[in-house]
Amino acid sequence: MKTLLLKALTVVLLLLIPLFNYAQAPTLGTVADFVLFSSVGAVGNTGISHVTGNVGTNSGAITGFGNVNGVMHPVDGASAQCAADLLIAYNQLGSAVATLFPAPLLGNGLVLYPGIYSIAGNSTLNLDLTLDAQGDANAVFIIKIQGTFSTNAQSKVKLANGALACNVFWRVDGAVSMATGTKMRGSILSGGAITMNTGDTLEGRALSVLGAILVDGVLAYTPIGCGSPFLTGPPAPFLGTAVCYTLFSSNGALSNTPITTVIGDVGNNGIGLISGWSPADVTGTLHLVQDPSTIQCATDITNIYSALNAMIPDIQLLYPAQFGNSLVLTPHTYLLDGATSFTDTLILDAQGNANGVFVIKIINGALTTSTYSVVKLINGAQSKNVFWLVKGAVNINNYSIFRGTLVIPVGAVTLVNTGIILDGRILTMSGAITTTGVAAAMTPGCGATSPPIVIIQPISQTVCAGDSVSFTVSSSGTGLTYQWRRGNTILTDGGNISGANTDTLTINPAGISDIASNYNVIISGSVLPNDTSNYVSLVVNTAPIITIEPINKTVCTGNPVFFSVVATGTG
Repeated sequence: MKTLLLKALTVVLLLLIPLFNYAQAPTLGTVADFVLFSSVGAVGNTGISHVTGNVGTNSGAITGFGNVNGVMHPVDGASAQCAADLLIAYNQLGSAVATLFPAPLLGNGLVLYPGIYSIAGNSTLNLDLTLDAQGDANAVFIIKIQGTFSTNAQSKVKLANGALACNVFWRVDGAVSMATGTKMRGSILSGGAITMNTGDTLEGRALSVLGAILVDGVLAYTPIGCGSPFLTGPPAPFLGTAVCYTLFSSNGALSNTPITTVIGDVGNNGIGLISGWSPADVTGTLHLVQDPSTIQCATDITNIYSALNAMIPDIQLLYPAQFGNSLVLTPHTYLLDGATSFTDTLILDAQGNANGVFVIKIINGALTTSTYSVVKLINGAQSKNVFWLVKGAVNINNYSIFRGTLVIPVGAVTLVNTGIILDGRILTMSGAITTTGVAAAMTPGCGATSPPIVIIQPISQTVCAGDSVSFTVSSSGTGLTYQWRRGNTILTDGGNISGANTDTLTINPAGISDIASNYNVIISGSVLPNDTSNYVSLVVNTAPIITIEPINKTVCTGNPVFFSVVATGTG
């Protein structure tokens, strides 16, 4: 009797084992490095798209792209290998045996759990589809569509309970078309063409074995995790004594018009007039004449230049005239071969690695910024790990926020406009530095201790419910620690909160309960006093929800009738 009960219990347990245990990710090979790729077809872009990952085709042309945070492969050895690897992965997904068979219309609040799904025919995504890993970060989702796949406007694929985009795979026999505002997650392996429209977001890959790929003003990036490289960037150059300088020229004048304030040392190596500067403007040392520190700093800057100049670029940004425009870069060595116009915003994404290093090399031309240009740091990126090598003059325009150590072998630097904030250093080997009304502070690293000072305040944010949102502060000082708060309530990591003790607070996903107008951060250091940021707000827009439905009415002919509905939501 016990044997029979044991056998029966075994059968029941086997039946209860989740089907996702049998879903296995395909072998991607070199495909993992690509965000957009077609084996047989052109790859084109219109509008300003922000793309992280390689872009390629093995039979066709690549057209219309601006600066891409990846390598372009138009019919070369890498594209041939990717085409071979893509076919293997596509066939592996095709041979995966499905055990789950949802309706062709996906979304509308549907929740899918890990496993292998199959839809016999065309499929459409509408509103929200949630992929729930049930706490297993290794859980794999495979969705096979035996026809075309389309999305309606503003539809979203959401990840819950540990689900990762790198573990989501869409195998589509026919063409793929995404309507405006779609948020797609996972790698799409299609047997036909793939089209993405304005405002679409893809955390994954768009890959076609037989069809063209066309994108228009999208954000597309390869997913993190599942063995993807942990980006560190190149080794940071050793700054030596230059670490204590905010503004320095080995051979050039320093001219200032008040009121400019600097945290860190200011000076030159005794060659060139220093005018308009007062010790009252400098929290540090103002070196008005050559001294042992300036002599050593001039030598150290030459060494910094040599180290940066010798770095071999990982990625070439092909359009220097289109630099910025919300371009997202990750820890790498970048090259721009020509005069560079920095417009709007440059986003440096450390992908969670606080030690990730960014090196941006601009050769054969000057660097000029627009008004209100901003270097924005996200996901752990730090100004002390950002280095610019510019072989030409530099002109930073009104109300700009510039971050990182700027090294110029030959060329003048002009910061003569209103409201400029420099979070870093300007170090020239031969060239004048002119400043007017600048707030500048060196990044941490100097041996001298200094109290914490907020350099860049966090910014109020507005997001949709379910999206991720971050607040970031930039500060100077020695031995800094951070504590984010909501009003006077201390925030801690857990639930949807992360980074409560870093320079970047992240709320993911944001919900109604997170709405507040008093987010702030206390910054402590080795030296008192502490500093506290401004209060900033979080606004969370919600989707419409009907709370009271209309009801049936019966009236006599000729009488008026009214139907009413009550709903919550934004706008």
